[in-house]
Amino acid sequence: MRYLIICTVALFASGLTLFSGFGLGTLLMPVFAIFFPVEVAIAQTALVHFANNLFKVWLFSRRADWQTVLLFGLPAFLASFAGARVLLWLADLAPLYTYLLNGRQFMIHPVKLVIALLMAGFSALELFPATKQLAINRKYMPAGGLLSGFFGGLSGNQGAFRSTFLVKSGLNKEAFIGTGVVIAALVDFSRLTVYAGLLKSEEVMGNLALIVVATLAAFTGAFWGSRLVKKITIRTLQVLVAVMLFLIAILLGSGII
Repeated sequence: MRYLIICTVALFASGLTLFSGFGLGTLLMPVFAIFFPVEVAIAQTALVHFANNLFKVWLFSRRADWQTVLLFGLPAFLASFAGARVLLWLADLAPLYTYLLNGRQFMIHPVKLVIALLMAGFSALELFPATKQLAINRKYMPAGGLLSGFFGGLSGNQGAFRSTFLVKSGLNKEAFIGTGVVIAALVDFSRLTVYAGLLKSEEVMGNLALIVVATLAAFTGAFWGSRLVKKITIRTLQVLVAVMLFLIAILLGSGII
C-alpha cells in the first residue's frame, strides 16, 4: 500500500512542480513521514527530489537564465548546509507535548512542529492574492537565495520561496522553469551531503527499492508535465498545492502524522 501511495504522490507532484515551481518535495515528504520518522522522510524525499531534478535539468537547463542561477542559486546552495544542520539538531530533541486522542497517544516533536509551521507559511504565500502583486528587485536575489536555501535544507520545502522571488524576476515561463530546476538541483546536492548519516541508516538503505520506484514515478510525472507546459494554468495548480500543504501541516504539527 505504501508503494502505491508514495508513487502516486510522486507522479502527481512531479508534474505539478514544473508549473508551480514547487510541489514534489512539499507533498512527498509528508507522505513519506506517514511511514517513516520525519528526518528519515526528509532524507528519502531528498533522494527522489535530487534524481528528479537532474532529469528535469536534462529536459530544461538550456532554457535557464544563468545570471539568475548565479545570483540566487549560489547563496541558496551555501545556505542549505546550515538548514540541513538545524534539521539534524531538531531531530534529536525530546517531544514537546504528549496527548491522548481516542485512546491513542500522539506526540508533538520539535522537528515536526517547525516543519509544519514552515509548510503553513508557504501555503499562505500562495493562497493570499496580495503576495502575487509583490514586485521584487533583482538586487534582492541573493537574499532570496539565502532564505530559500536555508528552508530547503531544513525541510525540503525551498520551492515556495524560490518561486516567490523568481516569478518576479522578469523571466518568461520557460526560463522560470529551467532556472528553477537548476537551482533546486544545487540545493538538493548540498543538503544530501549533510544528510549522509541519515542516508546510510537502516531505514533508508532497507527501502532503496521504494525510493527507486518513487523516483521512476517522478520521472514519468516530469515527462508528462513537460508536454503540458503550454496548456496549463499555473495559478490553479499553485492554489491546489497550497491547500493540500496547509492540511498536511495541521496533521504534521499536531503529531497525527
